[in-house]
Amino acid sequence: MKRVSTAVAFAALMLTASVPASAQNNANLQIIWIDVEGGAATLFVSPSGQSLLFDTGYPGNGDRDAKRIFAAAQKAGLRQIDHVVISHWHGDHVGGLEALSKLIPLGRFYDHGDGVETVDRPRLEGYKAIAGAKRTILKAGDTIPFPGVQTRVLVSEGPVIATPINGGGANALCTNAVRQAPAGPENIRMVGLSVTYGNFKFASLGDLDWSREMELACPVNKLGAVTVYTINRHGGLDNSGAPALLGAIKPQVMVVNNGPRKGLGAKDDRVKPIAAPGSAPYEANGYLRMAKLPGMEGIWQGHRSLLDSDPAHNTAPDMIANLEEGPTDQGHSITASVAANGSFTMTNARNGFTRTYMAK
Repeated sequence: MKRVSTAVAFAALMLTASVPASAQNNANLQIIWIDVEGGAATLFVSPSGQSLLFDTGYPGNGDRDAKRIFAAAQKAGLRQIDHVVISHWHGDHVGGLEALSKLIPLGRFYDHGDGVETVDRPRLEGYKAIAGAKRTILKAGDTIPFPGVQTRVLVSEGPVIATPINGGGANALCTNAVRQAPAGPENIRMVGLSVTYGNFKFASLGDLDWSREMELACPVNKLGAVTVYTINRHGGLDNSGAPALLGAIKPQVMVVNNGPRKGLGAKDDRVKPIAAPGSAPYEANGYLRMAKLPGMEGIWQGHRSLLDSDPAHNTAPDMIANLEEGPTDQGHSITASVAANGSFTMTNARNGFTRTYMAK
């Protein structure tokens, strides 16, 4: 088990030689949110042609998610995936790895370490068998060698990053902010990433819970400003999406990696705020909590929520990649093409709808 090192960075640079010209010659950073129906799998392809996959979706179902990731990699012109980051050991995030490893060569592997619940141990052991000596255990503040794109670890089983990034600082929203009890261990341990390309700043905290979000947000906003944010917990925000964090990072665009009946629209009455006199009220509906953020320019969804299909609680249909479930669901992706000047174009693969934004 290794930490990120100069030797790893050199090896990552050498891997570029194995990337076909079609991937090497794109001047933009490409981000592909692959539809794994309420799991997570996001593929990044740098302007140099290097690739990084954050999570691998579900197992089973005819290797559906692994095949969708492989198809996205092929479309991007990749012969291998250079870096694979696993946020945590839940099946919807690491489950597709075994099948994917049989479809395309995988380079280095990164994860939060061996902390695991009994039910998740078989997935950890399967991952370790695939990663072998190419495994790196991450800590907050580490960087992943990804040429041309700054890739930083925000949190990973332990203290969150110590020094604010992207202009972060004191957070006035922490005054009277609601606190919540910690979620289960895997939703506390996980890897969260910041990806920066010029003025464009992306962040994803996976399934990180409210209590850990507050460590990143209060009393100091450690994330700073974010251009595009993949919302936690697939948009199921009963134990994530703390207003003190979301209001401080001011995302311009959000992506919801939900399924038709998972994440966005879900209700979980088991999760209760910790009583605190004078706590500020907040929007309970997850979609509206995102949509009402100051400066919000667009919300893109992997699926229309069938848990709460109210049009007022889903984004505009043109910005939803998949409207159906079951056999009619074709697994359409959402993509972003990011230019060095901070201009980025989001595209819905279902209908070709695009919208271009400028990073602030």
